[in-house]
Order: sequence, then structure tokens, then C-alpha cells
Amino acid sequence: MAKIKIEDVLHHLDYDMKRALEDTVRKHIPNATVDRNVLYRTFLKEVYRKCRSWEEVPDRYVEK
Repeated sequence: MAKIKIEDVLHHLDYDMKRALEDTVRKHIPNATVDRNVLYRTFLKEVYRKCRSWEEVPDRYVEK
């Protein structure tokens, strides 16, 4: 199994992840006022609470 450093992966993808998370909230709660930066910071806090710094993923999900 390969390992990924989840924090670094999320920071690398943060621009697109922020937009995707904001779009998801807007689709499910159409009238919500969303600050994508605050929403993403909260999301990251929850990820860090629930995931380890290094997460194992099947080798087939990693290409080098």
C-alpha cells in the first residue's frame, strides 16, 4: 500500500476543492450564504480530526 500525506494533498488541491465544496453546499442549501475560505478551513479541521497525517491508499490509486 502507498501512503499519502493527506494535509499536503489537500493543500495542493485547495483551489479546486474550495470551489467544489462551495458548489456542493449551494446545491443542497440554495439560499445559503457561503464563505468558501471559512467553509474549507472548517472542512480541513474535520479531516485532520478524522484522518492520520499519513494515510494508506491502495497502490492502484497512486501513479508515479
